[in-house]
Amino acid sequence: MEDEEAELRNPFPSPPSHYTRYTSHNLNLLALLKERAMADDLAQVNQHALLSDQPDVPDWPLAELEKPRADWILEEGSYTVFGDTWFVKETIPSLAELGGHQLYPADPSADRRPALLGIVRSMLVSYSQLLNALLVPPPSLTSTEPPEWQKYVEWITVLAQNIMAAANDLRPVQARASLELMMQRQLELRKEETQALNCKCDELEAKLTELRNSARNASSLSTKLAEMTQSSPSTTAEVTAEDVLRWAEEIG
Repeated sequence: MEDEEAELRNPFPSPPSHYTRYTSHNLNLLALLKERAMADDLAQVNQHALLSDQPDVPDWPLAELEKPRADWILEEGSYTVFGDTWFVKETIPSLAELGGHQLYPADPSADRRPALLGIVRSMLVSYSQLLNALLVPPPSLTSTEPPEWQKYVEWITVLAQNIMAAANDLRPVQARASLELMMQRQLELRKEETQALNCKCDELEAKLTELRNSARNASSLSTKLAEMTQSSPSTTAEVTAEDVLRWAEEIG
């Protein structure tokens, strides 16, 4: 009961029970069986007779431990895992392969536009005829013929299936085109960001050049002022001791 509850709680499927058969002993028996069977089919030989001198020979065929044949898988185009069939090359089945009535060419390289335009026109005409059929008085109770609108509904269903199938066939093309547009947009954004960075760098470079020129002008101006100060004669009068005494007497 606990194992069943654990199985229910596990969101992933359990591995097949025969995985426990892949032991070192069984693999060694398989290698020995291949060696003794030579080129014979392992499924047809008597493994107990060939491995009579070996202990613990299993009752089930050792040939089940063989790896799957990749060439057979490629030839069949599908393989089975855990009861599900998987195709080697994923393809979208056509409407005809699904059992529907396909009205456009099955070859993807063929031009489907004329057929699709014909399907659209037929759908419009069928829809108009369906409306007219719905306005017809109902048949008598003794009539066994199906109503006229029923065939139009069936035909419109077939047309809608063809349009949906054709649209699904174009999904890879649409995905490729969307990817190209997205990559082009990313490239344009990168170019815009690079251009903005270049403009900002140009502005900073111009500002630095302006500051450098201002500093150079200020330095040259200070140099000229220093030279002018050194070259001009001193206008300060010399003060003698007599002048100091005279000034002191005036104050006193």
